[in-house]
Amino acid sequence: MTIDTIAVTGGNGKIGEAILDHLSDHDYETVNIARGKQREDVSDRYVTTDLLDAGDTYGALAKYGADAVVHMGTIPDPYSNPDFRVYESNVLSAVHVLEAADELGLESVCLASSINALGSEHQERPADVRYIPVDESHPRTPDDSYGIAKHAMEVTADGFGRRPSCDLTISSLRYPWVMTDAEMREAFLEVDRSLDVLSNVHPATGRDVLFSYLAMTDATSIARKAVEADFEGHELFWAVAGDTTADAPTSALIEEFYPGVTVHEPPEDHKTLFDLSKAESLLGWEPTQTWRGL
Repeated sequence: MTIDTIAVTGGNGKIGEAILDHLSDHDYETVNIARGKQREDVSDRYVTTDLLDAGDTYGALAKYGADAVVHMGTIPDPYSNPDFRVYESNVLSAVHVLEAADELGLESVCLASSINALGSEHQERPADVRYIPVDESHPRTPDDSYGIAKHAMEVTADGFGRRPSCDLTISSLRYPWVMTDAEMREAFLEVDRSLDVLSNVHPATGRDVLFSYLAMTDATSIARKAVEADFEGHELFWAVAGDTTADAPTSALIEEFYPGVTVHEPPEDHKTLFDLSKAESLLGWEPTQTWRGL
């Protein structure tokens, strides 16, 4: 498998731009596929594209001979658009990317899924946590438009991956809140993250879902590892930091917020509530940065 040129949809966005920078640092030719203004400082090539148009998407990936694509160009929450637009953006654009990548003979597709496919941040119901650590096989029970859309996108990718004629390596990365160093300092270091405070004000299903987050450097490296991977079909991966967003030990978080939940392997110290072994095994990826070291 040879990958020289990688396209990133939504490359003008916060994470998309960082991924393009990271890919350039690793000597890949890059193509920014976006609807916004062309930015010569972000990528080697740029294509203005409407990802909800199948022809546009096909043409954009074909124009500069992309070998792989990281699909980041979707509506990132359910608040500023009608629900059907949120669903359309996340599911239909993924269909167009997958169809074009398959027809053009690309090597791999990396899709930006979300921790909210589990069902958490944007819904009124608490997250339905069945067991800890949470692995990729954990049931998905979202009821908000964004979580439902990410769930549907993953199911769609499953279908493409089952096709005997499809040679793509397809990864879906379940990102949580992806943060810069400055954001981590402001959100975690400059406020009280002790159990006493979290017990009073933290719903355990807010922005740092299940007390998860991911540093930007790790968000970019797992995207690169995903497009470089070589496995058959579609695989899901939790893309979260190795620790929680709380000062309290993880065992105390489980006792306070998830009483009665089956704990298969008690996490030590501040270890994440998620099982990251699949990303380590199939992608060779482990998170390296923590807010505690800033």
